[in-house]
Amino acid sequence: MFKIEKPEYINKTFRIEKTLLERLEQIAQTESISVNSLVVQCCNYALDHLDSTNDK
Repeated sequence: MFKIEKPEYINKTFRIEKTLLERLEQIAQTESISVNSLVVQCCNYALDHLDSTNDK
């Protein structure tokens, strides 16, 4: 049976350096996506490619 799934989102506040935000905003504008969407994609990519040899 077809089931419509709705992802769960949570609001969270993070502090980031001004220069990093400016870079993210520029990329988001160039790609016509929101900064939030870009940050989520960057985080997912980083976690998916995390070097597991650094696990402690």
